[in-house]
Amino acid sequence: MLPTLTDLDQFRDLLVNAPGPDSAARAGAEARNGQLTKPPGALGRLEDLAIWYAGWRGDARPRIEAPQVIVFAGNHGVTAQGVSAFPAEVTVQMVMNFEHGGAAINQLARAAGARMDVHALELDRPTQDFTQAPAMTEAELLTALQTGWAAVDPAADLLVVGEMGIGNTTPAAAIAHALYGGAAGDWTGRGTGVDDAGLANKTRVVAEGVALHTSRDGLEVLRCLGGRELAAMAGAIAAARQLRIPVILDGFICTAAAATLVAVSADALDHAVAGHQSAEGAHGTLLEKLGKQALLSLGLRLGEGSGAALAINIVKSAVACHSGMATFAEAGVSDG
Repeated sequence: MLPTLTDLDQFRDLLVNAPGPDSAARAGAEARNGQLTKPPGALGRLEDLAIWYAGWRGDARPRIEAPQVIVFAGNHGVTAQGVSAFPAEVTVQMVMNFEHGGAAINQLARAAGARMDVHALELDRPTQDFTQAPAMTEAELLTALQTGWAAVDPAADLLVVGEMGIGNTTPAAAIAHALYGGAAGDWTGRGTGVDDAGLANKTRVVAEGVALHTSRDGLEVLRCLGGRELAAMAGAIAAARQLRIPVILDGFICTAAAATLVAVSADALDHAVAGHQSAEGAHGTLLEKLGKQALLSLGLRLGEGSGAALAINIVKSAVACHSGMATFAEAGVSDG
């Protein structure tokens, strides 16, 4: 069982002292991979994925039977600055759509054989406009982290976290800009499809927020510039690490939330792979900063965990080949 989060210092300590992979299981998986009925390296990245997965699950011949997809929803005060092409009411409407099984992520989770859960975080009380004040208090950040932390099923064996929140590419861009520098425009994209004037306005908002909140500590960046759903995703990713559940990261917003954990502990995402590279322009740069190579690149920009949910089947296939294939000895095939 995971402990209840009581304060941010405890969360920080848990990140810094998080468990690593099982070296014996990883070594066993590497040995098995070398004995399978295929030429060395013939399955490319699938081999690396299977070995990585085996190490985190502590099993040299693992299976994936209980993937979980969690979608977190939140609203943002910064939308008052006109940063989105859609009104904040859409967040509530989309949560209802998730709950009734009508969204893309519902179909993708079902196709991947994944359990799907939805958590709406105080949609009637948006975060503060971060150009005027920190988006969240420390207590609000802790509550959002705890929501994500507690949402992970300990019985899950693979985790995807996604989000819904009108305007949330703006806090994601602000987080990336705060953590990695450059110009605000380097990190700010069109999101839901704002026009040129909207993009210029959104870039201004990102720049003003980052200039106002000068701390570059990961949790402070998340508190001052993020949102409840971003914090919940960070909490869930951190909880999965404690439980040694491998994670597939989704698009720009999920990756920005995850990056705040790396700013606290450099190896905080060793249990995570990038499911896809989204069409949001800065996502590729953010993945490079984190040292992650996406499994898929399909031009997606939906969010919801959709790209990562698609990648569940890639990871499942990697593990199925690794654990289900015969060795040369078992098949009676000469290994040369």
